[in-house]
Amino acid sequence: MASSQLAGEPIPDDGRLPESAVKRAADKSFHAYLHIPFCSVRCGYCDFNTYTATELQGVSQDEFHQTIISEIQFSALALTKSGIQVPKLKTIFFGGGTPTKLQPSAFSAVLNSLVQNFGFDDNIEITTEANPDDLSERYLEQLAQAGVNRISIGMQSSVDRVLKILDRTHNPEGVAKAVGWAKALGLKTSVDLIYGSPTETLAEWRQSLEAAFELDPGHISAYSLIVEDGTKMARKIKRGELPEPDSDLQADMYELLDELAQQRGYRWYELSNFAKSPDLESAHNIAYWQNQNWWGYGPGAHSHVGGVRWWNKKHPATYSESLRGNVSPGFAREVLDVTTSLEEQILLQSRLRTGLPIATVKQINPEADKVISTLISDGLIEGHQAIQGKLVLSLNGRLLADRVIAALITG
Repeated sequence: MASSQLAGEPIPDDGRLPESAVKRAADKSFHAYLHIPFCSVRCGYCDFNTYTATELQGVSQDEFHQTIISEIQFSALALTKSGIQVPKLKTIFFGGGTPTKLQPSAFSAVLNSLVQNFGFDDNIEITTEANPDDLSERYLEQLAQAGVNRISIGMQSSVDRVLKILDRTHNPEGVAKAVGWAKALGLKTSVDLIYGSPTETLAEWRQSLEAAFELDPGHISAYSLIVEDGTKMARKIKRGELPEPDSDLQADMYELLDELAQQRGYRWYELSNFAKSPDLESAHNIAYWQNQNWWGYGPGAHSHVGGVRWWNKKHPATYSESLRGNVSPGFAREVLDVTTSLEEQILLQSRLRTGLPIATVKQINPEADKVISTLISDGLIEGHQAIQGKLVLSLNGRLLADRVIAALITG
């Protein structure tokens, strides 16, 4: 359910971007994120902008894709009015919430609108997140026919006890079936894991990892659990019903992840993401980390075009009402100055195996050489890469990425 929203400057009713965005949007690829906010049950750890059926205030899940299409049409007109000509879409990502609450025909209608308004790159990546309980062989076949070519399946854990702690309701056996069906259809596959849940043991995490690798997906994402204020899990921890996650144990879990991934032929390309080959990496997420241009469609979705970042109204009802009135569903925006843009570039690109140009750090930190020398001595960045002008995190650096980033920005 929606919480309070970030403040920012108001967005014009027609969604027009400032003149500064025209130049800064040039030479950037263009991407689309579509937020489908529906969930049957809200997981205890989740603080995403999601809604169960009783919280929608009259919004129809069956017809919601038509509202998304309205925003797609609105965005094309807003970019034209702003004098911004974007290239063909390079990636599309359906996230949530639970995108697989939509019928395949809804995916098809949304994708048709996107291609009509923006065109598709010849090698476009089209991903949807998926709850294994929603999937059948026929459903996946229809998604593939609609144009989806990559499935990211929410596995989280293979251990029933851990799934219950997370309030996940799916049957772990359904993950294996879904991955098998997707592969048979020629879809790229990814499974998403969470580690460090309260009381989860290292042995249980190993069990989940081995189960995930046994499925042989092309891609695995693994995120440490962060307990967010306002969630059901946070309330349980506050009442003493669950312990706080153990950060030292989470570090051990990450090291085990890295070890087993290498043994199974997976390579890290971003702190929490591993792929069997470069063509199986998530091109959409890489676009975020490289600060490309993307339009986020749907309630609460965030966008970034030409150095302007904005975010939509959170509740599906208020979001939909704006579009019915033919005005921007955006809640507020900010125009990023040069310093903030450089800080974000350091924050994002340092997460990647391809690394961050040291020259970028020097633009913002006059003590960059000294800081980088210390980080090499501490074993947090790769010295041989630094000699070549790139900042690449070591394994210890990945474990302490926040510390490294803070040092790079502030010294």
